[in-house]
Amino acid sequence: MQRTSERFYFRIEDLAHAQGEYSDLAFEGTSPAQFAAEFQRGLREPDLFRRWRKKQPDPEAVPESLAPFDPDATVVASAADMHTDVEVTTNLTHRVVAHRLTLLVGRGWTLRDVRLV
Repeated sequence: MQRTSERFYFRIEDLAHAQGEYSDLAFEGTSPAQFAAEFQRGLREPDLFRRWRKKQPDPEAVPESLAPFDPDATVVASAADMHTDVEVTTNLTHRVVAHRLTLLVGRGWTLRDVRLV
């Protein structure tokens, strides 16, 4: 059974300086539009997860619950004051969305709200 889609609202405090743990997986752009496109790809396609998984000491031990992707996921990001607001619509779990977001920008984000779509 497919999960109901949810809309997640995030805030990234300093997008220009936010970076995930692995520089080759981290977001390197500066604009909210660039970030939205990269994050959307990370949710829609398995590449970001697969590249991260290969970096793990025991890739086979990585939980399969982190592997799903949603080809219909959408991401919109916009600059607001000194931060970036991000809206994600997907059927992926919060755990998966948060993991991919952290890969791209590290821990400099906050979940603001979640709503069923």
